[in-house]
Amino acid sequence: MSDHKTHFGYQTVDETEKAGKVAEVFHSVAKNYDIMNDVMSGGMHRIWKHFTINTAPLKKGDKVLDIAGGTGDLSRGWAKRVGPTGEVWLTDINSSMLTVGRDRLLNEGVALPVALCDAEKLPFPDHYFNLVSVAFGLRNMTHKEQALAEMYRVLKPGGSLLVLEFSRVAAPLKPVYDLYSFKMLPLMGKFIAKDAESYQYLAESIRMHPDQETLKQMMLDVGFDRVSYNNMTAGVVALHKGVKF
Repeated sequence: MSDHKTHFGYQTVDETEKAGKVAEVFHSVAKNYDIMNDVMSGGMHRIWKHFTINTAPLKKGDKVLDIAGGTGDLSRGWAKRVGPTGEVWLTDINSSMLTVGRDRLLNEGVALPVALCDAEKLPFPDHYFNLVSVAFGLRNMTHKEQALAEMYRVLKPGGSLLVLEFSRVAAPLKPVYDLYSFKMLPLMGKFIAKDAESYQYLAESIRMHPDQETLKQMMLDVGFDRVSYNNMTAGVVALHKGVKF
């Protein structure tokens, strides 16, 4: 046990326990993850990812790191953007998620380098990537500042970090959103994925994640020179972009 505490959803847990608890959630949901994403977001997650992929500052031959890439949605898009001369790494800390993503991409004829790795200790050299992306993964990390600092480290000068994540919804929508998240979501998890507890955690983890301005400041604090964000679907998600000069 350490003296450092962190959040696992609404629970306060020892920092050393969080990664294991998050791992259990994603081992549990991996096979049904995409089905549940479609049901949970009404298919909107595909639109959010499409926007992210198509607005990214990329050119043919660029190098991209997809962190917490899971089932491979962003990696597939990055591979198309950078072409055969580019380099796209699909990474995740969770072996079940990574296996689902790798197998799916291989079945589609997309062969990418894949690595099981912790975003807080990236096994890549300094100033290597033109773009780093993390979609719906940052909120599950124990030390978010450390992970953001690592993302900054592996970017080339002029490179960009894109963080697509659930965020602070606009105030008028909050009552409906809360009802959906805490009543409907665990029920859907129970009936579709036979796993209400994991989806309860996912709903809680969204609420505990820093809001738009807080995350922007966190990115500036680790060294990013310019940070901006776009709210999508009234702030249900936000796309943060940080540039390293």
